[in-house]
Amino acid sequence: MKSIFDLSLRYKLPLWGAFLISITVLMVTGSLIMGSYQDIQEDLKVSSSNLARKLAGSLYMPLMEDDIWYVYAMINAQLDDTNIKKLLLPKALLILDNDLRVVVSTSPKTIPMFTEVSRLTPEYGVWVKRIADSQNENVPTFDMQDEKNLYFAAPIIKDGYRLGTLIVVNSKDVLWPNFHHVAQQGGLMGLLVLVILLPITWYWGQRLSRPLVLITERMKMLDSSDPRDLDMDLYSYHDEVGQLFETYRRMLTEQETKKVLEAQIVHSERLAAVGHMAAGVAHEINNPLGGMLTALDTLKSHGEVDPRTAKTIYLVERGLLQIKETVGALLVEARARSRDLEPQDFEDIRSLVLPQAQKKELRLDWRSSIAQSVPLQANQVRQILINLLLNAIQAANQKGLVACSIEVNAAVLHMVVENDGKQLTPEQISHLFEPFSPLSENGHGLGLWVTYQIVQQIGGRILLERNNEHVSFSVTIPFSESTSA
Repeated sequence: MKSIFDLSLRYKLPLWGAFLISITVLMVTGSLIMGSYQDIQEDLKVSSSNLARKLAGSLYMPLMEDDIWYVYAMINAQLDDTNIKKLLLPKALLILDNDLRVVVSTSPKTIPMFTEVSRLTPEYGVWVKRIADSQNENVPTFDMQDEKNLYFAAPIIKDGYRLGTLIVVNSKDVLWPNFHHVAQQGGLMGLLVLVILLPITWYWGQRLSRPLVLITERMKMLDSSDPRDLDMDLYSYHDEVGQLFETYRRMLTEQETKKVLEAQIVHSERLAAVGHMAAGVAHEINNPLGGMLTALDTLKSHGEVDPRTAKTIYLVERGLLQIKETVGALLVEARARSRDLEPQDFEDIRSLVLPQAQKKELRLDWRSSIAQSVPLQANQVRQILINLLLNAIQAANQKGLVACSIEVNAAVLHMVVENDGKQLTPEQISHLFEPFSPLSENGHGLGLWVTYQIVQQIGGRILLERNNEHVSFSVTIPFSESTSA
């Protein structure tokens, strides 16, 4: 069974976006609501504390004169003050003497005069210790609370003589209606944000995932015979997704180029097979052909022939020489004029020999500084370099090195092909550029000979060098009218 992480991006991106936005909105809304609740509670504390401190200072003289009715009128008036918000109006006010007995309260029925605090309902028990402690403290106001109420107390004191304590009682229940109102507004605002952002998130999630899903589908079709291109109008931006589109199209183009190159390689291999067969045929023909020409030459030199026989021998000799020239043409294909050499030719050669190098797990160190066309016949140079590279790959050690360096300097093409194979013996070097050279242990020995013939025809030079236990062939070909005519 698939998990949510295995869903298609067309669903996963919008869902994750909606989830994150919902969590964010809920957290922000909850934070604002809690902040608003704390602000309301703080306003209540500040208002009650100010009321207690201000009223305590005004009650000292009436209490000294024992004017209880005036005191009652003063504290009772605070419950009807229209200048104070309804939320901030206290639930009750009362005054305690130093013995913690009620002197006067705004609720004389529930809190009678001269009642000891300890005899009041248990909710007022929180006062006893706190008020007792405040008698030894020099504080203008202090607060207390229980489950239902908030209490703010201020000592009634003047010139160090304390008459008692004023207590302002606020019910916690008055906070909830305002909190509910704030929470309702915050919830509606959060819902509005979700209504706006969720469709936008879903749209952009689909917008972003659609090209990714399409690219995935196209990638699955790359191995098919007809991979499909992408419509760039589907995603016209140049961000990472747009770059992915461009990369896919470039990869598709390179795949098509690779197919063409593979077809060329197959064609080249077929031509090489034909060349091998032609070389074998030429070898088989050259042996008896050389013997017949030698026999004719011996007959002409030592035999006594009549004019008719001499004419016949001449015609046979001409025919045999023509056959020899035809066989020679089969061995070296360097006559026909082709196009100029291009940088792409070297890349083609590299691609052609790379599979052979990979079979032996060789490291092919390729360095080419050719950046423009060179006035040399492409087919000749290609044949030279291919022969040298194939020879180097065959001679290199398993998992060894084959290096190729190509550069142009002072109207001369320089090519160096190097391998780390075993060193050549003097005997092998002496027969290096001969046809059917003993240097070749697996082939027919024509590669280096054909290479040498082509280099000589175009006025170049090929040298064998040995350095650092490596064998390298260096070819220099000048730009001349003979090579470009």
